[in-house]
Amino acid sequence: MSTRVEGGTGDEILINITPRETRVAVVENGVLQEILIERAGKRGLVGNIYKGQVCRVLPGMEAAFVDIGLDRAAFLHVSDIRHEYLLDKGPPPETEIVAVSSERVLAITDLVREGQELVVQVIKDPIGTKGARLTTHVTLPSRFLVFLADSDVAGVSVKIDSERERQRLKEMVNAFRTEFGGGYIVRTAAEGAEPEALRADMQFLQRLWNSIQDRIRETSGILALYEDLPLVLRVLRDFVGANVEKVRIDSRETCQRMLKFADKFVPEMVKRLEHYPGERPIFELYGIEDEIHKALGKKVPLKSGGYLIVDQTEAMATVDVNTGAYVGHRNLEETIFKTNLEAAAAIARQLRLRNLGGIIILDFIDMASEEHRQAVLRALEKHLEKDRAKSHISQVSPLGLVEMTRKRTRESLGQLLCEPCPLCDGRGTIKTAETMCYEIFRELLRETRQYSPRQFVVLAAPDVVDVMLDQESNSVAQLEAFIGIPIKFQAETLYTREQYDVVLM
Repeated sequence: MSTRVEGGTGDEILINITPRETRVAVVENGVLQEILIERAGKRGLVGNIYKGQVCRVLPGMEAAFVDIGLDRAAFLHVSDIRHEYLLDKGPPPETEIVAVSSERVLAITDLVREGQELVVQVIKDPIGTKGARLTTHVTLPSRFLVFLADSDVAGVSVKIDSERERQRLKEMVNAFRTEFGGGYIVRTAAEGAEPEALRADMQFLQRLWNSIQDRIRETSGILALYEDLPLVLRVLRDFVGANVEKVRIDSRETCQRMLKFADKFVPEMVKRLEHYPGERPIFELYGIEDEIHKALGKKVPLKSGGYLIVDQTEAMATVDVNTGAYVGHRNLEETIFKTNLEAAAAIARQLRLRNLGGIIILDFIDMASEEHRQAVLRALEKHLEKDRAKSHISQVSPLGLVEMTRKRTRESLGQLLCEPCPLCDGRGTIKTAETMCYEIFRELLRETRQYSPRQFVVLAAPDVVDVMLDQESNSVAQLEAFIGIPIKFQAETLYTREQYDVVLM
């Protein structure tokens, strides 16, 4: 169940600034839909451009690892490599005769080699144990356009519905490309934009790309060539539009910085930027803190009385839909249908709010009616339309599951704010005290066969020692008689349940 936050019914962006962290809340019609967090010590890398060096080529994976100066080498798949682009000695001989349009599939060893320098761009942040994902197809975004460094075509965002407007924008871009060159994609924000605004964007992007090319030629070794804007300025570039009524910032200094940026690049947003001077924290005032806390839990209540169970693993995310306390008013099929429709809206919101990506399995309640199944799928697709991350939804499987994917470019909210539990190592469960007793018994038997101690001292968690001296006291006595060695137990309050030591005396 989503909680309406205080404020207007239009879309708002709330920005909370602290010395080491910036948080951005996207509120649509009074409901928190998205939360973005950037920390000073761990800024996102997506969009950054580097000069890197290939440190390992893996023919079996059709990929290479590239050192771009991070803790872990970044991953570059063969599908993300420009065939004609190599920095140091040009392409290998066999690729020189292969046209870009050739149907031949080039192997990773045809395109890169160890020690080779490449200009790469980060398309996915490091997540968990995986390094960043790279591409050599460099793109640069601006307010209205995305510049394609290795293309000479013009495209228009599919989210611009009007065919007339699409044609108008495409003609303008093509006209200006004769002056600037390069390829461009017209962003959704460009709908209704004036010709001069597009031309100014193209000029800005061309100058930026020229400066990056100068750095490529003038420098050597591994280094960062370009870093994307900080989060507060990316918000003005990527999020704001006619539907955003207000952008409220609780830092006067940051507000002034955003005003200067908006005055130069997004002038229509100047009047919508507002400093929040209140003593009560802005996220607390609008109920955002509570919503973030709820988004870290597994259970999501629905207004009807049903609920979702959201679970994220390294392999995939799963969402289970349950009727809970909702019993309906007419019949079982109608109850299930209404619960699934409500769940579709809640799932779309949770995917954005938690930033879940990769493979996602949705377990809706089984529906007998094909018409109801299709209606739930359509509802899910409609609610995902506002999601900036690309997603693909399949049909309902024979098991009644909906398989979908959502593009993952950064860590999920849970991965960013939390870490695996030190007690269970992220499993979600820990062994019982009884199980630990039997593990300790087996360890004592192993130690007896290898050594000849006079006495054993077992250091373990208090609840494990309690079970040993109470429920398992007969077992301990039998073990002592069997091995002929006395066993002493010592409770250690700082030990977790699964932690123990056997000391030989």
